[in-house]
Amino acid sequence: MEEVRLIEIKEEIHSDNTVKAKQLRDSLSKNKTFLLNLMSSPGAGKTTTILKTLEIIGDKLRSSVIEADIDSMVDAEKIAAKGIHAVQLRTGGFCHLDASMVEKGLEGMNLKDFDLVIIENVGNLVCPAEFDTGAIKNVMILSVPEGDDKPLKYPLMFTVCDVLLVNKIDYLSLSDFDIDAMKERVLNLNPKIRIFEISSKTGEGVQAWADWLTNEVKQFTAQ
Repeated sequence: MEEVRLIEIKEEIHSDNTVKAKQLRDSLSKNKTFLLNLMSSPGAGKTTTILKTLEIIGDKLRSSVIEADIDSMVDAEKIAAKGIHAVQLRTGGFCHLDASMVEKGLEGMNLKDFDLVIIENVGNLVCPAEFDTGAIKNVMILSVPEGDDKPLKYPLMFTVCDVLLVNKIDYLSLSDFDIDAMKERVLNLNPKIRIFEISSKTGEGVQAWADWLTNEVKQFTAQ
């Protein structure tokens, strides 16, 4: 019987991606462009949150959005309809973005024209957390209808993120979501994470998040 050859694909992919992500960050730093990686499960409100956030930021920052989906251009069309520059990435079945994919999305724009580029990653709480996109900051959305136990089920996602947006807080009175228990679980995983409670539908809490993001971008571009 012929010996079966085993190739550790995952290790090689992650190693190559780490190098590419560093190169991408170096390019972003040179061009003074802040790249934000936004992750969540499907339906948590990524697109609505992006639109509400950029509405508040207004002309304080020159912004663009990279939309990632397995198929369709629905979200990119929503963004573009509001007059915001948008690029659609179709992953062709991949459940995440990596640095090479993001680089392709950035190729079609002049980075010097934008202070902020937001990646709306593929809706998934597993794969996107494993791949460095080259972003300056990682942000995730957890919506109230998903439940407060998600930090227990998907710890890596909460560990790699700099910010947690707890979205759809307008549903709190209609659910048994324990926000204090959720925060305790998240902070046990990642004591440095910033947590903002928001409703992208009503706009509650989004100002504080938008102010934080604007300040981070301005600090980065001033370096």
